[in-house]
Amino acid sequence: MQPATLKVSPGSRLFGRTLGHNQKLGIIRPAPTCEDFIMSRLLLAFLLPAVAGGLAAQTASDQLSDLPKPHDYVLKRSSSYDRTGGNADARRVPAGSTITVLDENGPGQISHIWFTIADREQYHLKKIVLRMYWDDEKTPSVEAPIGDFFGLGNGEYFLYQSTPLAVGADKALNCFFPMPFRKHARIIVTNEGQEQIGALYWNIDWRALRSPLPPDTAYFHAQYRQAMPNPAVADAKVNLDGKNNYVWMVAAGRGHFVGVTMSVLENADGWWGEGDDMFFVDGEKLPSINGTGTEDYFLGAWDFGGKSFSYESFGAPVVGPEKKDSKWSVYRFHLDSPIPFTKSLRATIEHGHANDRGDKSSSVAYWYQIEPHVEFPAMPSVDQRLPRVP
Repeated sequence: MQPATLKVSPGSRLFGRTLGHNQKLGIIRPAPTCEDFIMSRLLLAFLLPAVAGGLAAQTASDQLSDLPKPHDYVLKRSSSYDRTGGNADARRVPAGSTITVLDENGPGQISHIWFTIADREQYHLKKIVLRMYWDDEKTPSVEAPIGDFFGLGNGEYFLYQSTPLAVGADKALNCFFPMPFRKHARIIVTNEGQEQIGALYWNIDWRALRSPLPPDTAYFHAQYRQAMPNPAVADAKVNLDGKNNYVWMVAAGRGHFVGVTMSVLENADGWWGEGDDMFFVDGEKLPSINGTGTEDYFLGAWDFGGKSFSYESFGAPVVGPEKKDSKWSVYRFHLDSPIPFTKSLRATIEHGHANDRGDKSSSVAYWYQIEPHVEFPAMPSVDQRLPRVP
């Protein structure tokens, strides 16, 4: 049977996906039969658990294979434990105050960070700010609302699991990004809310190294960005240079991009994720890495099919209806192939096709680079950070 050509006008939807004005349809295969549908479902049911399990097994296997090897470090921990020997293991953090949760000399490497928070104030995940400083630098290499840093960008808790970040039951925030430092590491938490944090618990595991770090060791960075809302481009048709894209991060120097967490609050009905990811490496005018759609970049497809999912390096743990005021959260980590840069990197994504959507977005981008780094944009005020529904 000869394949048929399907003509669809711009703005139409094909299999639940809106076609942009600059998209062309090629060859469309004949409609699947009932038997084809049943077989495809059976195949997916068989393959998906195997693929997801294979990813997990590969990571676990890598970790297990290192266990017999000697480890040339002393494991240490900075925690909120009760110094009197009692059970009052948390700290209260008054409104407007800052608490230091780690302050250690190097050489060393942080291997795991765990927080849990008891705070009655609404959206406290957006009001508490996490900052990290390496080697006595004046500006932080990590700066983000604590919820956004752990992938909870809409200010609400949910459970998910990935290799570098995970949220466990109940309200347990975990980070496994390795964070090396030569001279010194300092991590602070600032309560920018209006109420006291009733209880802040933390455990930060780090390795005191017996040998200096190699000269080319790259340091961990994480940058918060937001657009509340994104400015929609009227009559959007074509976007080649990413001029009005949502920006995940901008860096100068030598390093590599390793991932992003992103949350969206829809300002209008319809599919918000028709925007393409665009990476501009080392001063490029046009992106050398250009994607095909938001859900494609986050390794889903077809509007995520209306289903939430959470895997080792990608996921959409919060998937809402395609309606105004719906909330979404997604993540992607380039653990297989980080994106290297030698001079600079600008990581961006469109908000809708050619930036035709005006939804609210917030994100944290994660990368490693040789210091020094470019100073981050000023942190928006608490009021500006809140994901309000009109």
